[in-house]
Amino acid sequence: MSFSNSVFKGQVAVVTGGVTGIGLGVAQAFSDAGLRLALTYRNEDHRAQTAAWFAAKGREEPLFLKLDVTDRAAFAAAAAEVEAHFGAVHVLVNNAGVSVFGPTDEASYDDFDWIMGVNFGGVVNGIVSFMPRIKAATGRRHVVNVASMAAFLPGPQAGIYTASKFAVRGLTESLRYNLAPHGVGCSLCCPALTRTNAWDSALKRPAEFGESGFAPVERSELEQFGTAFEAGMDPYEVGTKILRGMERGDGLILTHPEFAEDFREIYETSLAALPDEEAPPERLAIENLRRAAMAAAQAGTVIGLGDLT
Repeated sequence: MSFSNSVFKGQVAVVTGGVTGIGLGVAQAFSDAGLRLALTYRNEDHRAQTAAWFAAKGREEPLFLKLDVTDRAAFAAAAAEVEAHFGAVHVLVNNAGVSVFGPTDEASYDDFDWIMGVNFGGVVNGIVSFMPRIKAATGRRHVVNVASMAAFLPGPQAGIYTASKFAVRGLTESLRYNLAPHGVGCSLCCPALTRTNAWDSALKRPAEFGESGFAPVERSELEQFGTAFEAGMDPYEVGTKILRGMERGDGLILTHPEFAEDFREIYETSLAALPDEEAPPERLAIENLRRAAMAAAQAGTVIGLGDLT
């Protein structure tokens, strides 16, 4: 597929976790649109397979960066390497993550530190490392933080995972207002079931986070769980939807259509939970200032604390 008319053609994009799953789908869609790529990875075999795909297509080979997204010093070094290699950075897709499940009431500190450190901390590290460079670049620029439908839909086995994705959602929705005055787009992407190997994250647990409160999971059980992912969306389709959302300047990119019932329930439950009483005028005035400030920020105005009171 070709997106030769993309407004991002020729821009430099960094995709974390860019050699497998959704990250690879994003990289392939971006390549089809003419973007130049830097891809972070952990596994050498996956890196080689991705390099072979680009070679077979006759495309420019991405700049491959071996990176643990929790390593802040390595992230900063990677950002400097991307800028030295390409001269500028225009797009950041914070995609790398782990999918690890277990009852939250049994979780250990290591469970929290590992999952939050990758899924939320990795996004933070990407923003801190690359944001100054993206703001300094010219032309179309964009940040995409890939969360999950878990950013809206909690589950009994996904408490820490859900917390990490809720955190990415809140961070991204606020960051959007900060980046608008700089002409930088910002999107939250929440994919659902996708054909990836994310199910095996628990088998890749680092030794330094080895004290889990979750019961050990047998590989056979994880493989059975992984069969659900076979019904998932093709990662390339997710990548094309992210690209199209960026091109439109969408703040929220939802890739899967099957959640209207869930969103309706969230909306109706939230409205029903509001007290049926009048709010005092002085509180209403503050909330109206907040709404006005948000609209102004979205339109490109820098908002300070003085605009909120």
